[in-house]
Amino acid sequence: MTELILASTSVYRRELLSRLGLAFQAKAPLFDEDSYKSQGITPLALAETLAAGKARSLATSSNCVIGGDQLVSLDGQIIGKSKSFERACEQLAMMSGKTHKLITAVIVIHKGYEIPYTDITRLTMRSLSRNQIEAYVQAENPIDCAGSYKIESRGISLFEKIESQDFSAIQGLPLLWLTKTLSHVGYNI
Repeated sequence: MTELILASTSVYRRELLSRLGLAFQAKAPLFDEDSYKSQGITPLALAETLAAGKARSLATSSNCVIGGDQLVSLDGQIIGKSKSFERACEQLAMMSGKTHKLITAVIVIHKGYEIPYTDITRLTMRSLSRNQIEAYVQAENPIDCAGSYKIESRGISLFEKIESQDFSAIQGLPLLWLTKTLSHVGYNI
């Protein structure tokens, strides 16, 4: 079987892909994301560009590479990783009581052939007080997550409605689509 590579340093994506029971290597992509983030392209186009760039940076004619990117879009504005307690609280306050989109773009490159997919989940956050926001950020420290929440644990309590085709996409990798795609290119799942 062709070597399977996850073009990501994300522990969340690595854990998700492990659920499929396939042998794979997680490798850091050789791709400069920052040069694209400042170009002012739409959130959807940015997520898809970054996912493809990461995968292409490690793809060869003899391997299978999975690349992905995920971002939060609120009214067309990208809400990235907060990287600090205070910024995480600010982000959650901005999203409180509103619906935002979680865009998860993924691409499989198998022996040079590209198979892209994008999942868009709509999440409606409850109206939250400053105390609720601070308590949540203190409890989970979600500063390494787009939108400053961890939906797979306590972050679920922040929401009143989630509209999704694939819950695993919310966590960073759409396993329903990925299972079908990897099976199509020859992996036994």
